[in-house]
Amino acid sequence: MADPIRVLIVDDHQVVRRGLRTFLEIQDDIEVVGEAADGDEGVARAQELGPDIVLMDVKMPGTDGIEALRELRRLQNPARVLVVTSFTEQRTVVPALRAGAAGYVYKDVDPDALAGAIRSIYAGHVLLQPEVAGALLSDEAGGGGSASAGRGSVLTEREREVLELIADGRSNREIARELVLSEKTVKTHVSNILMKLDLADRTQAALWAVRHGLTN
Repeated sequence: MADPIRVLIVDDHQVVRRGLRTFLEIQDDIEVVGEAADGDEGVARAQELGPDIVLMDVKMPGTDGIEALRELRRLQNPARVLVVTSFTEQRTVVPALRAGAAGYVYKDVDPDALAGAIRSIYAGHVLLQPEVAGALLSDEAGGGGSASAGRGSVLTEREREVLELIADGRSNREIARELVLSEKTVKTHVSNILMKLDLADRTQAALWAVRHGLTN
């Protein structure tokens, strides 16, 4: 049997943490390895425990989830972060994703859908809900993204195909199967895309593709 997905829960409400833990602990393939009540503690616990996935609230006293995301990126922590929050405003969604979150779901999400989201993020997918994509498009329209759009011209046709599939939520393995390539070749294409577009990770690449219309 494969090792379980190791999950860290970061939320300032004990009731929320307890509810998430209770549900996740009945999943055969998910193990809750720890909890944290704020962003600072969440970063420290992530460094200590080495989880695969961090479930991160956004609004917390002291260091909030967005700052914690930025700190995890600065520390090059490999954990993928799934934001779980009750806030739906664009001013919350967009910064969280730009800070490195691999996905964004709401606290009223169906429990089975949450477990599915954790498995999807763990498999290398980027979880962009339609309303989140809409917020990003609106943000781009307001912020003026024409300069970054021009960088897309440096991509090869194959790199554009890979980028479209990243934005579609595909993992490297699925992209390799779709394009009849090896996973190693796909990883090389992803690295080239990030370098050429000056992006930090595949989440940012997916957001870039959404903003510039490279999605189906």
